[in-house]
Amino acid sequence: MFTSTDLGDKLDLLLAESLRVAHQSGALRTRDLARVTVDTTVQPKNIAFPTDAKLLHAAIKGLNRLARRHHVRLRQSYIRVAQRAAMMAGRYAHAKQFNRHRRQLRLLRIRLGRLIRDIGRKIAGRPIEAAFDSALARAIQIRSQQQRQRGWKLYSFHAPEVECIGKGKASAPYEFGVKASIVTTNARAPGGQFVLHAAALPGNPYDGHTLRTVIEDTQRLTGREIERAFVDKGYRGHDAPNPRRVFISGQKRGVFGAIKRELRRRSAIEPVIGHMKAEGHLDRCYLKGHAGDAANAILSAAGYNFRRILAWLRILLRLILSALIAALPRQTALNPAS
Repeated sequence: MFTSTDLGDKLDLLLAESLRVAHQSGALRTRDLARVTVDTTVQPKNIAFPTDAKLLHAAIKGLNRLARRHHVRLRQSYIRVAQRAAMMAGRYAHAKQFNRHRRQLRLLRIRLGRLIRDIGRKIAGRPIEAAFDSALARAIQIRSQQQRQRGWKLYSFHAPEVECIGKGKASAPYEFGVKASIVTTNARAPGGQFVLHAAALPGNPYDGHTLRTVIEDTQRLTGREIERAFVDKGYRGHDAPNPRRVFISGQKRGVFGAIKRELRRRSAIEPVIGHMKAEGHLDRCYLKGHAGDAANAILSAAGYNFRRILAWLRILLRLILSALIAALPRQTALNPAS
């Protein structure tokens, strides 16, 4: 069985292979690898919006599912009671009847607490106790956490690796998943912009603290030293190995000539991320755990590169066919018989 490190290395080889094919087909030039654009986005997880009622209901269902799997006979399942309470909590919140909403949340917390204590009594001293440790710890965390508390919170019962990330968007103030770093070519290569590196960043790190690792991994993947990197203002205070070769959006000092033109192209990475989300799987990760997040980011990047290569080959095929058609001798029109 692969570890997450082994899996990441093998998927990096897939991304490197897509770049090699692009280079051999003429869609990507060697000089395009020297100047890159770096940005981060959110890779959402396949979870529902984590309201307190949904989390409590999911914990009750998850514990019951685990108890049935290990043949633990419970005193009461609370499945139907929890389902109705979760439904009514959503209705009361929508109607802004918050006293009734809190009453349903209290009912769900009480039932979940009873279920946790019942399972704890039934499995105490049995060999299956270890199988319940993780699920019971998550259920206890969900039962104890409050909506506006500070510090770490659990946002999904079946995917505990999910993080709440705010990118400042008006349409989506908070997204639930993992932060992902994307590196593209700055100049438009003959085949378009290609993704040179993609990685998941668990723990929601500050963008500037990830730049050194991202640049070093990109250089290792492409085999070409990066001369200039262009980033947005979220990378201020970065830890890049050559800070004078990193240019931040809105920067005035040292920006002139070719550098000014290349800095204006920094925002061209945004449609690339949009295509990876709309046409790839970066918009919703269905894979499990941190290894699934890392694999989904790299596979989305490799898929985007191969789509660009196919588009480039279609253009070449059209040019070849049009040249062949133009080179064919034209038949003269025959005179009609008299």
